[in-house]
Amino acid sequence: MATSVDPRTGLPVVAMVGGGQLARMTHQAAIALGQSLRVLATAPDESAGLVAADVRLGDHRDLAALLDLAEGATVVTFDHEHVPTEHLRALADAGHRVAPGPDALVHAQDKLVLRRALHEAGEPQPAWSEARTVHEVAAFADDVGWPVVLKTPRGGYDGKGVFVVDGADEVADLLERHGSLLVEERVAMVRELAVQVARSPYGQVAVWPVVETVQRNGVCEEVLVPAPGLDDDAATAAQELAIRIADRLGVVGVLAVELFETADGVLVNELAMRPHNSGHWTIEGSRTSQFEQHLRAVLDYPLGATDATAPVVVMANVLGGAASADGWTGPALDERVHHLMAHWPDVKLHWYGKGQRPGRKLGHVTALGTDFEEVRARAVAAARYLADGVVDPAFAFAFADDEH
Repeated sequence: MATSVDPRTGLPVVAMVGGGQLARMTHQAAIALGQSLRVLATAPDESAGLVAADVRLGDHRDLAALLDLAEGATVVTFDHEHVPTEHLRALADAGHRVAPGPDALVHAQDKLVLRRALHEAGEPQPAWSEARTVHEVAAFADDVGWPVVLKTPRGGYDGKGVFVVDGADEVADLLERHGSLLVEERVAMVRELAVQVARSPYGQVAVWPVVETVQRNGVCEEVLVPAPGLDDDAATAAQELAIRIADRLGVVGVLAVELFETADGVLVNELAMRPHNSGHWTIEGSRTSQFEQHLRAVLDYPLGATDATAPVVVMANVLGGAASADGWTGPALDERVHHLMAHWPDVKLHWYGKGQRPGRKLGHVTALGTDFEEVRARAVAAARYLADGVVDPAFAFAFADDEH
């Protein structure tokens, strides 16, 4: 293989599979570390493909494309988990360093593998079973009660591949379409939490504050930092849980642990072994962003501090709304950005350069401050205005005074 150091800079080369917004923001962090991230994108107009200098075009399911990406790179990492596990093993067998490695990443790729590993480790999770027949689903529901949640073991995200069913008559079609499914109890949860931890090959770990993620229709809309009302003991326990999982699975890079908070404690929902939507707030809200930390971890650099930079941080996703629909006659994107900057000068905008359509994650905004309700109101109002041009009544006075 060719050298793993860029001869132009004398610094390592990080290759990332995937050209979405996570790769785009990782590229931004790489620049500060003296690097230009190498990206495997499916098209030149993908989010990261628009900004990165070293873009390889190819499909993550094509081993030849993966081998080309890896040649000369110090390490291969990911902005999604959809690379076939056998291809990851082939990369490792060819002498390429993959982080996280296939034995770890499979727990984020396959929900059944994750459930078995958590069971073996004795970690808290919902009641679950593997189901191949309607009878197996019905028998499970007899124990935990209807409705139950059916999940495709692989490939689901943002609510895709997740089905809440109220009776056995709804199961047969899903099994016919998807084959073996993970069946889980429907948890009586208080809210959803997330913990992010970074781990290096050396075994150093760094963990961020526990956050609350606000989900609507299976999509994260807001991240509240720190999780409001979560006492110190519960927060510490959640962080220790994330660290145990990272250590046990041998994670290298950033790990996001999604949790259900219940009246009796927390349960592990899913894992992501990459930068994650629940950590976008760290760009402005932490001493070290998740994107920089991921690079540090996969390169085995010492990890950065994770202290929050403000008492309260709120991130709100900009989801394609009215402004993304055909026939939109309101303010153009550039005008909406102009107004956002005029009326919320302290709100930070991150736009992903993606084609607009309703419901799609187009960007996010982050607000910082000391008063939770006020910070949240600013973030949500700014995101909503970008998405559909609607001015929150609480901020209408500012728009009425606009002279631009």
